Amino acid sequence: MSDLEAIGKQFVEFYYQTFDSERSGLASLYRSVSMMTWEGSPYQGAENIMEKISSLPFQRVAHKITTIDVQPSLPNVKSVVIVVTGQLLVDEETKPQQYTQMFQLVEDNGYFIYNDVFRLNYA
Repeated sequence: MSDLEAIGKQFVEFYYQTFDSERSGLASLYRSVSMMTWEGSPYQGAENIMEKISSLPFQRVAHKITTIDVQPSLPNVKSVVIVVTGQLLVDEETKPQQYTQMFQLVEDNGYFIYNDVFRLNYA
């Protein structure tokens, strides 16, 4: 496993474990320059992103990761693109929903989320 693959895998495990247990713990992963698109709605900056994540209309969520793809990103900046597919269960639902999420991480005294794009996959 390459260093980038290891970084991607560790990030994904941390992100979803934190999302599923205590969403507010994700705040340190975003910065003022971070951007997130959630189901087509854009959010800029850590505060706006965390407000959206915190306001999601469910109490419990469990992510099950199906695939993780990792690639190097920008040529002059230490960065990585990660694409995740998986299933999630919210609250009392018994039928999982399919999702895709893309992250671009940029290194700046540790990696932070520069881009985050989330979509449910409807069949």
